[in-house]
Amino acid sequence: MSTHDNQLSSNEHTKFSPDMFEQVTASSTEDNEKISAPSLSFLQDSWRRLKKNKAAVISLGILAVIIVLAFSAPLIAPHNPYTQTSGHISLPPKIPGININGLNGTTKAGGTEVFDKYAQMGVDEDTYYLLGTDSLGRDLLSRILYGTRVSLIIAFAAALFDLTIGVTYGLISGWLGGRIDNIMQRILEILSGVPNLVVVILTLLVLKPGITSIIIALAITGWIPMARIVRAQTLKLRNQEYILAAQTLGESSIKIAVKHLISNLSGVIIIQTMFSIPSAIFFEAFLSFIGIGIPAPFASLGTLINDGYKTFQFIPHLMWYPAGVLCVLMISFNLLADGLRDAFDPKMKD
Repeated sequence: MSTHDNQLSSNEHTKFSPDMFEQVTASSTEDNEKISAPSLSFLQDSWRRLKKNKAAVISLGILAVIIVLAFSAPLIAPHNPYTQTSGHISLPPKIPGININGLNGTTKAGGTEVFDKYAQMGVDEDTYYLLGTDSLGRDLLSRILYGTRVSLIIAFAAALFDLTIGVTYGLISGWLGGRIDNIMQRILEILSGVPNLVVVILTLLVLKPGITSIIIALAITGWIPMARIVRAQTLKLRNQEYILAAQTLGESSIKIAVKHLISNLSGVIIIQTMFSIPSAIFFEAFLSFIGIGIPAPFASLGTLINDGYKTFQFIPHLMWYPAGVLCVLMISFNLLADGLRDAFDPKMKD
């Protein structure tokens, strides 16, 4: 008899007893179905990726501080930004407890001699201006706080118009398609063919200068990039399986747009909005710099820079401080927008 036959005969005589088996319980199989990593939503996963971008997180913190300070200006501003004091004209910065030239109330005369301008003009010892005063004796720090608030209000309002008009226009154009899409896109081409500066200047000439007129002027053409991006993404998503399934189940177009399209476009919309805010801030500053923006005595970052550059050779701090705030705002918003783009769509980084 072969070895193979011997193994078969021995297996036939092997007897199995209940003691040889162990009953499987529910507790022993729990680890098989256990998920080691926590379940994260889209926003939670995006926030996890955003936190890895140190530049974006630092920019977010800087923006939060600036926004809180700007909108708290009526509470924390040391002086009235519109009060003119004839005896406090063009005072240099003075910070109590700091004895550094340029920050202790001293300035140069003739390029070499350093003297205390506060003492020369007879200013009380208890009176000081952290960032100095302008040519009309107004506190520069208070005007920067109020001016930053005005610039942010204009930028956020312009971004809100981008969201409402641009997203709606892009969704309708991309969802309907065909002839309606062609007509709507030709309208966009006509609007984008006219330079933004020309449209804004004509609008400001018709309307009374002020915050409202600047917001309207920026809203006329500012939504076009948002509309184009949303339209392109809508054309890409409308043929996806879940959209076709929703149509088959009888969902209305409005419900599909709100529940499926906008939710899947949220990342692109947020990124484009973040890029539009610094653009609006810079455009408002440019308009105020050339003299067609915020009227006097109100201030914005553009008007402060416009006032400061006229005396830049003699009193440089009047331009440096508002220009520095504008640069920090622009850089922080752009770095945060780059971080959000990588967080919402990591494939775009490649």
